[in-house]
Amino acid sequence: MPQAGGEYTFLSRLYHPSLGFLSGWVSFIAGFSAPIAASAIGFSEYFYRAVPIIADYGPLSDISPESVKQILAISVILFFTAIHARGLTFGSRIQNILTILKIALLVLLIAGGLILGDGDWSHFSMNEPFVVDLSGLKAGGLSLLWVMFAYSGWNAATYIGSEVKNPRRNIPKALITGTLTVVALYFLLNVFFVYSIPPDQMKGVVSVGGLAVANAFGVRAESIISLLISFALFSSLSAYLILGPRVYYAMSRDGYFFKSFARVTDHNHVPSRAILLQGALSIIMVISGTFDQILTYMGFALGLFPLIAVTGIFKLRKGNKGIPLMPGYPYVQIFFLTTSALMLGLSFFERPFESLTALLTVLLGLPVYHYFRGRVKNKIKIDNPG
Repeated sequence: MPQAGGEYTFLSRLYHPSLGFLSGWVSFIAGFSAPIAASAIGFSEYFYRAVPIIADYGPLSDISPESVKQILAISVILFFTAIHARGLTFGSRIQNILTILKIALLVLLIAGGLILGDGDWSHFSMNEPFVVDLSGLKAGGLSLLWVMFAYSGWNAATYIGSEVKNPRRNIPKALITGTLTVVALYFLLNVFFVYSIPPDQMKGVVSVGGLAVANAFGVRAESIISLLISFALFSSLSAYLILGPRVYYAMSRDGYFFKSFARVTDHNHVPSRAILLQGALSIIMVISGTFDQILTYMGFALGLFPLIAVTGIFKLRKGNKGIPLMPGYPYVQIFFLTTSALMLGLSFFERPFESLTALLTVLLGLPVYHYFRGRVKNKIKIDNPG
């Protein structure tokens, strides 16, 4: 289904437009706005760690460090919203450069840290025994939900399916290659983190990379690397600002969102209003939530619809035997569905407030869907009075 919209398109065609709308609704609020906010907060944490004296200048000296970080996060969202509102060609060039720089930084950080940095392999044996009870399982489920944030976007190529050349070949290639690259980078990066930091020192630290560099190379190197990591986080933030508005554009095109968001500008051919809306909602999230609250809310909300989408593969196969099989079918799908359901269930019991807020977000989408559904029906009656 090489159309723009990702899960919105898949669920609308496989099940019902209401499910597609709800997935797009959740993408609008949690799927893109929350990771943009989380990336912006991550940027502010690393940037403040690298340049703490920024809080001593001008009007920033009169406010708290947390407020300074919020201002930094909001500023970077506004900056990239303006960039992507200029056009896809310009925005995609910036995105490609940021992605290459981020990967290069991660590779240098991993190689330099493990080969030249100070650390201790005994950190890997500094652990507490895992207790197999409900409390331990709930904590494990929540931890996996946060880990999934590192992989959020693994399915992002499907959101711009209509803009991809040779989608039958290039979309699976992008999904598989991108995911395997991230697996390798994050695995090795975490090896460096544990090698450099005793596990008990990581607790409550958002800018773990800066702490790892400080332990491995000293405080002077920490400032430089923390600054580089803060800018590397631009890549994730920028990617979500490119992808999210394409979902809202697809919803608007089908009549299930405000029509103004389906319009693309004549001079740069981008859904600029959808991009501005995305940026505004992300700023609201920066103001209203902490880093771990945003991750939990986002992770739970985003975990629901992939379950339905992957289940749709069985429905699609049943109705069309000619669909080509990917390797591992159906065991890969069953494994994904089982582990995802367990992760969501355990996270719910560990963090009920954030999980219920995510479920409420989904339910709030139902009256919104029926509102737009009524408008679509009325338009059909007006266009076809007979």
